[in-house]
Amino acid sequence: MPQDLNLVTITDPISPASEAYRTLRLNLQYASLDAPLRILLVTSSSPDEGKSTTLANLAVTMAQAEQRVIMVDCDLRRPHLHELFGQRNDIGLTTMMLEDEALTEPPLLETPVKGLRLLASGPLPPRPADLLGSQRMERVLERLAADADMVVLDAPPVMAVTDAVVLATKVDGVLLVVSAGTTKRENAQRAVERLRKVNAHIVGSVLNNAPVDATLHGYYR
Repeated sequence: MPQDLNLVTITDPISPASEAYRTLRLNLQYASLDAPLRILLVTSSSPDEGKSTTLANLAVTMAQAEQRVIMVDCDLRRPHLHELFGQRNDIGLTTMMLEDEALTEPPLLETPVKGLRLLASGPLPPRPADLLGSQRMERVLERLAADADMVVLDAPPVMAVTDAVVLATKVDGVLLVVSAGTTKRENAQRAVERLRKVNAHIVGSVLNNAPVDATLHGYYR
């Protein structure tokens, strides 16, 4: 399958957008100087705000900085990461949740980027929140973290279902994606409130689809 053109960090690595993702990577590194950030959850307040694309591009820049990175598609309702990288989705996270052999040898998929691997969602379960909130999920995260410098989780929107809030209690930090002209301010505020109620460590937010200063293009080109 062809590679998705949304992965600007691969298709146009010297663009202002790619540089913005590298800046995000650096900001996250500085934000975690006092407390190690090994497992990062990426979510949004509402659907279609670009969380999966943001996660994928951020993960690419991490791998380009010679980190071992594992992306995990924890959106067990509308998984998208496998599509971004043109990969299969018949095995993945839910396989690790159910099979001891897969927990020992995670079914990780290689990507075109050195050091970057993907754990797809696998077959979709009937009750995702129960699965993600289980002790088995904690074992899965421990296993993945033992094999990577950074584990990045893609979770459903906070306001749509409880999955992201459940996962937020099991990670080192949460990154909230909002979209300019799309995200409603009240939804973003309510998402932050829900995360804080479970003492989630919100490390920052990403503003998607913001207008780019035209004067920057000349410099980058």
